Amino acid sequence: MIFHPRIELSRLRDIGWKHWDPIGLAHRDDVPDEAWADEYDRYLLHVVRMICHGGSKREATAYLIGIASGHMGLSSVNADAAAATSQAIADYLMSLPDGPKTVR
Repeated sequence: MIFHPRIELSRLRDIGWKHWDPIGLAHRDDVPDEAWADEYDRYLLHVVRMICHGGSKREATAYLIGIASGHMGLSSVNADAAAATSQAIADYLMSLPDGPKTVR
């Protein structure tokens, strides 16, 4: 069964700011809030879809690492931050009444 939980995008963004933020937008005063939506939302939402469709946290972590290194072109990627992000998203989804009840 495929789950489509009702997520709060603001909660997802909080997770991204706290755990992932591979290009350091959270630490810059000159970056408008819209930068988050343009740059990170689609990646975090993709992790939600992966997990809801039965993907593992390991697969979600690999996806975030790939985005940071491949798509964003970063030479240094924090794998622990990607793993913490995947874990936090999985935990958030499991806390939702309409979210997945188990996550690999």
